[in-house]
Amino acid sequence: MNIPISYSVRNLLTRKLTTVLTASGMALVVFVFASILMLAEGLEKTLVETGSDRNALVLRKGSVSEVQSGIIHRDASVVESQPEIAGGPEGRPLLAREIVVLISLPKRHTDKPSNVVIRGIGSHSMLLRPQVKLIRGRMPRQGSSEIIAGSSIAKRFEGGNIGETLHFGMRDWNVVGIFDAGTTGFGSEIWADADQLMQAFRRHVYSSLLFRLAPASDFKNFKERIESDPRLTLETKRETVYYAEQSEMMSKFLRILGSSLTVIFSIGAIIGAMITMYASVANRTIEIGTLRSMGFKRKNILVAFLLESLCISLIGGTVGLFFASFLQWFTISTMNFQTFSELAFRFTLTFDIIYKALSFSLIMGFVGGVLPAVRAARMNIVDALRAG
Repeated sequence: MNIPISYSVRNLLTRKLTTVLTASGMALVVFVFASILMLAEGLEKTLVETGSDRNALVLRKGSVSEVQSGIIHRDASVVESQPEIAGGPEGRPLLAREIVVLISLPKRHTDKPSNVVIRGIGSHSMLLRPQVKLIRGRMPRQGSSEIIAGSSIAKRFEGGNIGETLHFGMRDWNVVGIFDAGTTGFGSEIWADADQLMQAFRRHVYSSLLFRLAPASDFKNFKERIESDPRLTLETKRETVYYAEQSEMMSKFLRILGSSLTVIFSIGAIIGAMITMYASVANRTIEIGTLRSMGFKRKNILVAFLLESLCISLIGGTVGLFFASFLQWFTISTMNFQTFSELAFRFTLTFDIIYKALSFSLIMGFVGGVLPAVRAARMNIVDALRAG
């Protein structure tokens, strides 16, 4: 004989205040849990989508990021002559020699400085990144002190909007265009002519080489040849792999921090669920005795009380997830530990996060409800009726 689900639902509606308070505690925990997962997912998505699987990146061997890398002109020429590189306009290899430096810029309205990536680009840089679109102004003229800024830079940093001027590298740079990079990390960069940037910063080496792989080319063979060449001290990886590695440290930190906070908050939520369910058992002693006298078994009582606890946790989890979903409208910025530059990205909600958040809420409900449910199931019929 099974106890109807309506019995458990009716009891939740009867105890509206305690149900709401317990569900609210669980909603808060799920909100924090989902927010951290969305934060880490947004960071990973922004950096991974920055790269293209058709492109490959060459760095100095052992470099963690482009900022730490250095490639001399001779090595760049050797790489440029490889047959795996696709052809570009005018028959030239579709390869861009780029330089990456960091500068400190004050933020709008706060004047607090933060590191920003300045990328020196070549003539093929835009062709290699079709996700980057110029939305206002024009491209910088080759050989000039003109720059274009990502839309995120234009909004958040002083001097980053079109028509404004930035001073770095011992010269003034005029912002002549704004580009949109979608959800990628390029929106948090400033682009200038690579040769001019090298002169301004007295640099004689490139930071990286970006190129498009020719159709049907063997990337593994190219990688082995470049990395085993005794003349070179270079390593190469697909662009998507490089940017995935850039997000690894920061996303790991966020997940550890989020897990720690979630565990602390969940202990409180579980204790709250236990108190609620123990109070429910105490207040319904005569009901339990009556049900047992009507022929309902101990396992039926156990399932009924567990179901109530799970219902409360599911309600709380759904509410917490609902409010967490609104975070997708917000863009935040943080320092990328790999490059020490600021990166803007959005919270990202995925089906996997929804599944994990609701599963976590049900686990809290189960842990919080199992002991009171066992106590209710173990009640003696005569004692329960007498207590009532």
